[in-house]
Amino acid sequence: MPQQRGEHFVRAVERTMSVLRAFTAEQAELSLTEVAQASDLDRAGARRILLTLVELGYVRQADRRYALTPQVLEFGHAYLTSRSLPQVAEPHLQELTRQVREMTALAVLEGTEIRYVAAVPSPKLLSVAIPVGARYPAHATSMGKVLLAAVPPERLEASLRSVELARVTPHTVTTREQLLAELATVRRRGFVIADDGLEEGLRGVAVPVRDADGRVFAAVNVSLDKHSSTEEGVQREIVPLLARTAARIEGDLRARPGTR
Repeated sequence: MPQQRGEHFVRAVERTMSVLRAFTAEQAELSLTEVAQASDLDRAGARRILLTLVELGYVRQADRRYALTPQVLEFGHAYLTSRSLPQVAEPHLQELTRQVREMTALAVLEGTEIRYVAAVPSPKLLSVAIPVGARYPAHATSMGKVLLAAVPPERLEASLRSVELARVTPHTVTTREQLLAELATVRRRGFVIADDGLEEGLRGVAVPVRDADGRVFAAVNVSLDKHSSTEEGVQREIVPLLARTAARIEGDLRARPGTR
């Protein structure tokens, strides 16, 4: 069933955003045909949008292929700098990384994906490194599961009906039934320990971050080698540190001017 849109919904904006989202880290340069296919538009419509974006400076064209320009970063930059969340979270993430010697991060939910808004790399020579701004399927990540678990059930089921749960690794959850069962466990436990969903051998541990009204609006996590720890040890040692980190971020956000 097509999603119901408000009376002020502008289809042209939706089509433009679908063209911009066609470009990914794996497909940074696309032909017109590839953009049209990825954005579910006809070639003529995709071409008009692409050429408009070229004129505005958000897309470059070379040899019949298109790519985003750094100018698109102004959107994410405006969002991040207009909010206090990343600057408040980072010192606490740094302290958590110092304690656990693993990468820590904070993300928010965007539809059925998560976007990293703050991250601190592990001090280890060989470690996970995910840049701020990176997006990943929520169902394949520990922070995504924390955030999806907080979505009202009716809205969550509607979102899951409209998206394919892509298999990122052989262990990624790919059925709505299994995902909903996992999310019910997340709600009961208040944290997630997720193995191999995004990358084989990677264990993600995450807890929610709540606003002054108790609503979950972000998640904080630790990423570590699955083989370097046991689930029992993570639950005993990492989860309490994560919970304290989330509480400190929440406390600092509430203490800022203009917040309740």
